Amino acid sequence: MVTLWKWEAEGKAKGVIVLVHNAYEHHRRYVWLIQKFRSDGFHVVAGDLPGHGKENVEVHAEAFRDYRRFIKKMIRSGLDDNLPVFLFGHGLGATFLLRLLQMERIDCAGVICTSPWLHLEHHPPIRAKMFTKWSQTMTLDHEITPELLSRNPEFLEQYAEDPMYVSIVTGGWYRELQTLMKSVMQPDLIIQDVPLLLHTGEADQITNTDYTRKWAFAQNLSELQWKRWKDVEHDVIQAPEQGGIYLYTLSFIHNVLHSLGYIIE
Repeated sequence: MVTLWKWEAEGKAKGVIVLVHNAYEHHRRYVWLIQKFRSDGFHVVAGDLPGHGKENVEVHAEAFRDYRRFIKKMIRSGLDDNLPVFLFGHGLGATFLLRLLQMERIDCAGVICTSPWLHLEHHPPIRAKMFTKWSQTMTLDHEITPELLSRNPEFLEQYAEDPMYVSIVTGGWYRELQTLMKSVMQPDLIIQDVPLLLHTGEADQITNTDYTRKWAFAQNLSELQWKRWKDVEHDVIQAPEQGGIYLYTLSFIHNVLHSLGYIIE
């Protein structure tokens, strides 16, 4: 059974953050961010995607429909408090949020995406990719190391050996990933017109941020903020500059709340 958690805001709550993590990782990597949001007056809903956040998991072979179901469950939980809901997704988590916003009407005040997987630059070995055409169950290693994610010494020290971080997937899983990214990038589909903040890192070696930028501006949103952070790798919120990145995000959220008529103290 997949579990989700809700952390209560410290003091009167202004809104709810629904946090969707990246592939291979788990919500515990966001303890700092969760606490920052709580201290600034936001409930936080988070959980581990199916098959994630467990020790002794050797390979990811989960169906993407199960990821979608869990994310929608988290969103429903966030709506329980009758407060403005902000969706926060990183990497593959961000991609799932964008796909949901293409396919459904989501009741949310705004969306924050960091390094969405729309066009990958870092792939599994080419030979392994060829093998996946023949086998649904054959495994391949995406080989995303901590050094590709962040240069933050504290992050690297803490997660150099993370028993719950697994980047080995089946050929079927990787094909579903390719299908998802192609679906989001379709030029004839746009997302729901909702305020969107998009963070990318200039030093990101995992995704192509130019594709991300081009896609974002093609959405013709009423409110879009796109920020590419200098010298920052893929895990934007784990960067040494995370304090400034968080304040930028908080400013976006407060501006959206102001536009909705909320008074922010």
